[in-house]
Amino acid sequence: MLKLYETYKSFPELWLSKIPKHWDCKRIKYLFSERTEKGFPDEPLLVASQNKGVVPKGIYANRTVEAQKDLHLLKFVRVGDFVISLRSFQGGIEYAYYQGIISPAYTVMVPKEDIVSGYFRHLAKSRIFIELLKMCVTGIREGQNIDYGKLKNHLIPVPPREEQDQIVRYLDWKLSETNKLIRAKKKQLLLLNELRKACIDNAVLNGIKPTVTMKESGVYWLGKIPEHWPVLKLKRICRVNASISNMLSSYNADDMVTFLPMESISSDGTINCSEKRRLEDVRNGFSSFARNDIVVAKITPCFENGKGAFLGSLETDIGFGTTELIVLRANEKVLPQYLYLITKLRHFRVLGAEIMTGSAGQKRVPTNFIGNFALGIPDVDEQKEIIKYVKELLTHIDKALALVKKEIYLFDEYRTRLISDVVTGKLDVRDINIPEYEDGTEEMNADIEDEESMTDEEIGEMEEE
Repeated sequence: MLKLYETYKSFPELWLSKIPKHWDCKRIKYLFSERTEKGFPDEPLLVASQNKGVVPKGIYANRTVEAQKDLHLLKFVRVGDFVISLRSFQGGIEYAYYQGIISPAYTVMVPKEDIVSGYFRHLAKSRIFIELLKMCVTGIREGQNIDYGKLKNHLIPVPPREEQDQIVRYLDWKLSETNKLIRAKKKQLLLLNELRKACIDNAVLNGIKPTVTMKESGVYWLGKIPEHWPVLKLKRICRVNASISNMLSSYNADDMVTFLPMESISSDGTINCSEKRRLEDVRNGFSSFARNDIVVAKITPCFENGKGAFLGSLETDIGFGTTELIVLRANEKVLPQYLYLITKLRHFRVLGAEIMTGSAGQKRVPTNFIGNFALGIPDVDEQKEIIKYVKELLTHIDKALALVKKEIYLFDEYRTRLISDVVTGKLDVRDINIPEYEDGTEEMNADIEDEESMTDEEIGEMEEE
């Protein structure tokens, strides 16, 4: 069991209150030099990410912008350097695992003899150190730039070198264990999400009556369907991008209506948050919809990821949102909730993604694909049974998903807290025996594809759009 150090002394900075009495504290400028070398156009291009550190661009495949000119102006980075990137105010300073060249806008820090790279690697990603980074932000937009001139004059705790080495060994060991647990839980999430999709696919494509006679659908991807189901295109059971003009006469220009930006719509069909705006401000230049409509994101990657929602709980009778939405309105042949389940089919998303048009990163699914998408459609009474069946199944799956997500959160919080407590001397690990272990950090990080893995080049692309 970990214990506290015997004695402490005050730390003369706001971001940290105290450190062990025998630890030193030094200004960053005395522990690091700044690397400003340029003129290495043949070195591999590097990117900075919060989860992978500073790594070759190839690890991100085509997710980043490829620099084609002025490579001699990029900064040289060696293995073991630290890089202050555009996202450092959120996720800490990144460690360079590879040699190469990187944006000249970044600051490259080279550790001197008194600081162990592994120790600072943990300190630089700790929550408490990120609070220090936030104090050193400059620029028009929050987080635009970390002023190294300010940062380098701040103090950081510096344990004796042998103690730094022990801290590195301990944290690498414990984080390896925790990372393996997190990775196992992430695999559970993937399996549960696949099970969720399969439940919808099986019920909507095949029905829920196992003894029913089946027939060939005549649709190349669909196969057999229940014999009594007609094959219909979506334009036969709903209106695509239906108008609300007949509803506007009962509204005044100053009336408040629901507004949904894309970020408010999640892939699981929930509306994270909605806002209200004056009708006069949104009636032109936005998509419009009504209560009980279904909205489907048409732009990549939102379409492939399943972004969309059934608007049965829309706060107002009508609403407006991003033009990147396709709006479906059910007719008497289909229940709105069932129409929404159709839009969640994996074949609907995959086939739509295959025929998207537009430039890379801005592709959109054609509206005529939506209208001409064909499948077997049961009558309304059977739709009700399928909706009820799917809802019950998904309730159980979603409870399991919520539990696994909570476990991942708790493991991640433990990991974050442990790093901060050890690198700042709240916990003493000097006498801990470190066993042999397998490092699972890189393997876990290879699975991470969330927003936190975005590089600064990707952020630049988003801001330009």
